[in-house]
Amino acid sequence: MKIVMAIIKPFKLEEVRDALTSIGIHGLTVTEVKGYGRQKGHTEIYRGAEYAVSFLPKVKIEVAIATDQVDRAIAAIVGAAKTGQIGDGKIFVISLDHAVRIRTGEADAAAL
Repeated sequence: MKIVMAIIKPFKLEEVRDALTSIGIHGLTVTEVKGYGRQKGHTEIYRGAEYAVSFLPKVKIEVAIATDQVDRAIAAIVGAAKTGQIGDGKIFVISLDHAVRIRTGEADAAAL
């Protein structure tokens, strides 16, 4: 089992969710986060004053899936989240040792 974590632009969330649903991945966790990478933020003008925005709003999606679904999940996320512009995001894959569904007590792959 793996956790696929993707940091994407907020306006791409629905497209990514639809892409994951279309390949049979239904459960995901979404968190609003802030950060920066190569973009290094940007400057904005508010009420005539210029100021630097160091951390940009992003969305973090986490999906716990079977190992054999990882490549399809990554392809779906990349296809839906890619704009071709800097700041499209990153995908991380983390090993998941154990999972338990609280309601039923199912464990590991059955809990997903």
